[in-house]
Amino acid sequence: MDVLKRIPARILLVLLLLQAVAYYAVASRSETIPAIAPLAGFPRISGGWVMAQDFPMDPQVESVLKADDTVNRLYTNPASTVGADLFIAFFKTQRYGQAPHSPKNCLPGAGWQANEDRALAVPVAGRATPIVVNEYVIARGDEESVVLYWYQSHNRVIARELQAKFWLVADAIRYHRSDTALVRIIVPVVNGARRQAEDTAVAFAQAVYPDIVRQLPH
Repeated sequence: MDVLKRIPARILLVLLLLQAVAYYAVASRSETIPAIAPLAGFPRISGGWVMAQDFPMDPQVESVLKADDTVNRLYTNPASTVGADLFIAFFKTQRYGQAPHSPKNCLPGAGWQANEDRALAVPVAGRATPIVVNEYVIARGDEESVVLYWYQSHNRVIARELQAKFWLVADAIRYHRSDTALVRIIVPVVNGARRQAEDTAVAFAQAVYPDIVRQLPH
């Protein structure tokens, strides 16, 4: 089923209105573009996790995504029997229509079916309260994976797409900025052990979060 058909008309209308307001707020004045080091320099060792493979972006996917920079890596940890895939897409501006593609749209397009979708609180170092991220359990044939994802904007963690649009408008008006990043973590479920995959995904998010904060603009 098309993802848009599952979105109530009222929420979809709000999303479109927020997008229009954000475009006006950014387009009608000069925009501040933050500096960011290339994502290729993201740490290869993070909290006990070590990069095992660096996946180049498919040119076709890259042309659709329209991100200004990306990183897509597999990390492993001796304490874990499964690896964790980390994907970060950074957008320095959303002024010209560039915006993160929600995994809820992209993954079903790749043949994955959603089995579970919920908000998940994850305690992380450096914050007094847990960050709230999306947990998305997906399946394709006999394969199953746990996905955690969120939007990172100015040291702010945003789970839901509607909230991301709201903060886009607020930041465009207050700071003349529309930069953002999508952070996505995928851990495969092995032998039906979904709880183990969830725990691994959370542990990996906790390990890499401080490096993500250091890497992306505040």
